[in-house]
Amino acid sequence: MIRFDRVAKRYPPGIDALSTLSFEMAAGEILVVSGHSGAGKSTLIKLIAAIEQPTSGAVLVGGRNVGGLARSALPFLRRRLGLVLQDQKLLFDRSVFENVMLPLAITGFPPKEATQRVRAALDKVGLAAREKALPIALSGGEQQRLAIARAVVSRPALLLADEPTAHLDAETATDVARIFHEFHRAGVTVLIATYDGQLFPEARTLRLDHGHLVP
Repeated sequence: MIRFDRVAKRYPPGIDALSTLSFEMAAGEILVVSGHSGAGKSTLIKLIAAIEQPTSGAVLVGGRNVGGLARSALPFLRRRLGLVLQDQKLLFDRSVFENVMLPLAITGFPPKEATQRVRAALDKVGLAAREKALPIALSGGEQQRLAIARAVVSRPALLLADEPTAHLDAETATDVARIFHEFHRAGVTVLIATYDGQLFPEARTLRLDHGHLVP
């Protein structure tokens, strides 16, 4: 599903976020990438989603080198993956339902099927009763669950999450982690960048330290 082949990423003015990073992740796996702040976790997620391009090396998703994709091919890639970033980018002037509907509206889903998918995604994360609320009325944990619902409403094969339990209390973080485990058990490939890998005991763990894999 994912392969990094000697991937490096350098930001100006010469800051190495990742250095000759190589690993593989199988389809259907759940993988945690852990490490300190600045270890390169967020960069790794952004390279897979083709938000960033590698300085050298190859990032392959489903056998395709996403580092060299033309701009016109990016929508096809992103329809296959769900993405939960630290900056959730929720639309605070639209309802919970409308936030989750947005990816389907952009891709032209038929309205009836899109509505069914949105309600199924909200039910899966425990927000079915809040579909008319604005995001500002939600707690931090509910906002995170909303971001997850929006990421999975297109039923992606691959779900990427960058620090999905950061800034949440222990109980809420456990609830959010449970949602990711449920998606994994349903057959979704899940990659999570987090400082707290203990929330994901089922997962294989890769540890980053200043852009390098360490034992």
